[in-house]
Amino acid sequence: MTTNWYSAPAPVARRVRGYFAPVNRTGQTPVLFDPAEQGGFSLDAPPAPWISLGWIQEFTRKAGSKSAAVLTGIPSSPLEQVRETLEAQVSLEFLSWTKLTMALATGAQHMNLLAPASGATAAADGAQAASAVTVQSGSTATFIALASADAAKFSAGSIIALDADYTGQTGFVGSPVSGAYVRTALTDVDYIRRVTFNVALVSQTSTTGLTLAGPLPGGAPAAGSKLQAVTGFVDREGGSFYQEWSALFVMEGSQGERIFFHYPRLQTASSSQEAALPLDSKQKSGQARVLLKGQFLALPVTDPLDGERVVCYRSFLPAVHALV
Repeated sequence: MTTNWYSAPAPVARRVRGYFAPVNRTGQTPVLFDPAEQGGFSLDAPPAPWISLGWIQEFTRKAGSKSAAVLTGIPSSPLEQVRETLEAQVSLEFLSWTKLTMALATGAQHMNLLAPASGATAAADGAQAASAVTVQSGSTATFIALASADAAKFSAGSIIALDADYTGQTGFVGSPVSGAYVRTALTDVDYIRRVTFNVALVSQTSTTGLTLAGPLPGGAPAAGSKLQAVTGFVDREGGSFYQEWSALFVMEGSQGERIFFHYPRLQTASSSQEAALPLDSKQKSGQARVLLKGQFLALPVTDPLDGERVVCYRSFLPAVHALV
């Protein structure tokens, strides 16, 4: 049997897929991607803990690293080059509004609007919340066991936030993603649930608990966790907290080849921005799709292979039978 080998042309990719995973902020530990082992994953089912954000557009990489020449002799002439600065930036537009895309497109805390208590005083980032309910033992990432009276407070289609009570601790808070950095102790017992990324949509209720439409990012709830209803999300322009995530961008060519851009550490580099995309070419209707714009600064990591400092790994997996 004869195999037809061919010289591969430049890849033709239609769009870019984006995936993000939380950095352990306390330990400054990013999520690594091994293209040799994981490069063939289904684009609709990324390996844990990567979270798919679907298709993105206007994906742009900008290298900001600078090199300088080491001069020697009289008259001086270049002897060699050294890397003077190490920097890279990424910009893109998200095609959907979700909790995660909103958080990635803002430079500060991203919060859940907890359902307010009856008669609570209005506040810009959410009034005093209705009391949280305690999660019962036997809960899983997709089913939250509750007392029957507590389960009756929720309905299918509700959004819930699940995390621990705030008890005065400082530093990074939120599980499994650090949603904020607390500098001085606060008094809001619900603060961690305000900033947590451990949120989910309720698909079904029963007298024993809530069935979720998708698994909680943090997996099965820890002992002592509580949950509250969420009505929406809010972020603020300003503040001192920066979102930080590991990122993976994938371009798949028409022959099955893949290009990967892996950024171990990306921090949001700008405040909230939106872009209006008109729905008709002549802009007569006035309707426009509102897209979230994300701009990020890549932070360096030390590669354990040889101790080099890097900000991005670019990988290429050739198409089958393509000459290399």
